[in-house]
Amino acid sequence: MELWPGRPYPPGATWDGEGTNFAIFSEAGHGVDLCLFDRKGAETRIPLTEVTAHVWHGYVPGVSPGQLYGFRVRGAYEPEWGQRFNEAKLLLDPYAKAIDCDLDWQEAVFGYVVGRSDDVPDPRDSAPHVPRAVVADTLFPWGEDQPPRREWHETVIYEVHVKGFTMLHPGVPPNQRGTYAGLASPAAIEHLTNLGVTAVELMPVHHFVSEHDLVTRGLSNYWGYNSVGYFAPHAAYSSSGSRGEQVREFKAMVRTLHAAGIEVILDVVYNHTAEGHHMGPTLSFRGIDNAAYYRLVEDDARHYMDYTGTGNTLNARHPEVLHLIMDSLRYWVTEMHVDGFRFDLASALARGFHEVDRLSAFFDLIHQDPVVSSVKLIAEPWDVGEGGYQVGNFPVLWTEWNGKYRDAVRDFWRGQGTSLAEMGYRLTGSSDLYQGDGRGPSASINFITAHDGFTLRDLVSYNNKHNEANGENNRDGTDDNRSWNCGVEGETDDPEVLELRRRQQRNLLATLLLSQGVPMLVAGDELNRTQGGNNNAYCQDNELNWIDWDFDAEAKELLHITSRLVRLRREHPVFRRRKFFQGRPIHGSDLADIGWFGPDGREMDQDQWLAGRLVALGMFLNGDEISEPGPRGERIVDDSFLLLLNGPNPVDFRLPNGKWASSFELVLDTQIGYALPQLDREGITLMADDELSLAARSLVILRKVT
Repeated sequence: MELWPGRPYPPGATWDGEGTNFAIFSEAGHGVDLCLFDRKGAETRIPLTEVTAHVWHGYVPGVSPGQLYGFRVRGAYEPEWGQRFNEAKLLLDPYAKAIDCDLDWQEAVFGYVVGRSDDVPDPRDSAPHVPRAVVADTLFPWGEDQPPRREWHETVIYEVHVKGFTMLHPGVPPNQRGTYAGLASPAAIEHLTNLGVTAVELMPVHHFVSEHDLVTRGLSNYWGYNSVGYFAPHAAYSSSGSRGEQVREFKAMVRTLHAAGIEVILDVVYNHTAEGHHMGPTLSFRGIDNAAYYRLVEDDARHYMDYTGTGNTLNARHPEVLHLIMDSLRYWVTEMHVDGFRFDLASALARGFHEVDRLSAFFDLIHQDPVVSSVKLIAEPWDVGEGGYQVGNFPVLWTEWNGKYRDAVRDFWRGQGTSLAEMGYRLTGSSDLYQGDGRGPSASINFITAHDGFTLRDLVSYNNKHNEANGENNRDGTDDNRSWNCGVEGETDDPEVLELRRRQQRNLLATLLLSQGVPMLVAGDELNRTQGGNNNAYCQDNELNWIDWDFDAEAKELLHITSRLVRLRREHPVFRRRKFFQGRPIHGSDLADIGWFGPDGREMDQDQWLAGRLVALGMFLNGDEISEPGPRGERIVDDSFLLLLNGPNPVDFRLPNGKWASSFELVLDTQIGYALPQLDREGITLMADDELSLAARSLVILRKVT
């Protein structure tokens, strides 16, 4: 087969209409073979003889989209020096735009002889058992697609799994269930728009594989935090094929979501790869240039630094790795039209030598890049290494999953005790974390639940995890033994316990959706979804994880309340401010932009803020005193609201006096729930200084009338 010199850039496989240019980095490799496969699996090896700045490259005329390919890299096999080259192993292109074929866990996929020390290289050919890259056609009829470009303070995020969202949806065509096309189906779009969310945060869609240990137990990696391809949409989520069709289907999904006004945010895993620790398989990076792509132990290059709990950590200090990550991010924005990224275990990317460095090269590159810096950037601000918990410490431009918000709100509603100051900060956007470096409330991604942990229903139903189905004797997952005082563990028919659990779900959702900052809902929480107490369902690709759309009246009630709360937030800017509260009058008024009250109806003083634990709290949001201009510089004026949050015991709460309002209208009482005509302004009218009886563990929303 004819080979021309080609070009070292761009990396990967680039089709120009007449042939394909191939380019791959390997600094320590001694030689690279391009491997092309025909429809029957026969392999043709073509040595790449051109090398430019450690990039091996060549152009093959006639090679077109749909062509399967891989690489073999020759070099030293010296694990003790960090070198693990083995030309018997077919390697995925790190820049592959599409990936075909599943990983078949045979011994040949390992670079060493299984059962012996990893000093001994395995000579068997891995090609029949490993995924292969696909030459992809990136052309797509985007038409007039425009990103919604929602402002952060207008954003409501919906964390969702592409497969689990539609796998059981009766309104989605059977051949599209669990796919990109299914997520873009009219039935799926209808649910998203009716709920009112503005962005879907997709759990990993970079191509991934399941770990050997899971496969041997008859399980699989459902969540997808095990990437092998940072440019390729996961092929199993495609209804149309895996020879490049997955790329077009993903783009069509994005185009449809955009047309509905919904942004697409990707959960990305640049901190580690699926190759695992030093005894893991050789699939791509390890065989291309192990010492360049991975963080190795400084005085023991056989082993990997593991800040991720997965066996390895990608070496974001290396220029080529940074190049790869930035090229990947730009590709998903410019070619796939996504609107932002949530970075899994982002602290691992920020590590210099050991400590987390908030001014690391990774952040510098992000901030200087005109493409990536313009989209939504969300950090999971921790990893599993020492000093990895970095909530509040990421740079400007970044938002963060606010773990302190989650913990404080959970503790208050379960009666574990939360200080007034702590709860005050969390309800108002966490200025203690984000104001110091010039960020606003929107830097805080507020959440109660996430994919990792209990669902909302299970959170209020279980004190102990029940992960037996994962096959690890319930040792996996995180213990959470702080009681919700619901009286009964797990499922029950006790009406009092069930009502308390329903109320707690309403409390948590109302708190989340009416706090300052950016709320994140988890798909299915609005539908009363349960995982049977499993708080680590990463390996359950079945009905345990898939959303059940055949829901009962209880789920319909919760969905109704959730969508109405989202609407309340959308219609009233007082719940989604761009700037922090000032705590003082802004426009010459006698009233501050926010007021805090105890059950006696009096404004709290400094001593009360510093004393004891929070039992009941009133928060008055003054819509006449929003201390920020509108889009055209106009003054924003909104309704004013009083939120009352009550802890473990019933209390009579005296409403603030006429200085703040003469009368209030009841909008929502979580004790009553759906029975109240909430959010339709047909509620009960109450006067200033009236006493309102609050049930134990309840939240009340009142709107100022006069």
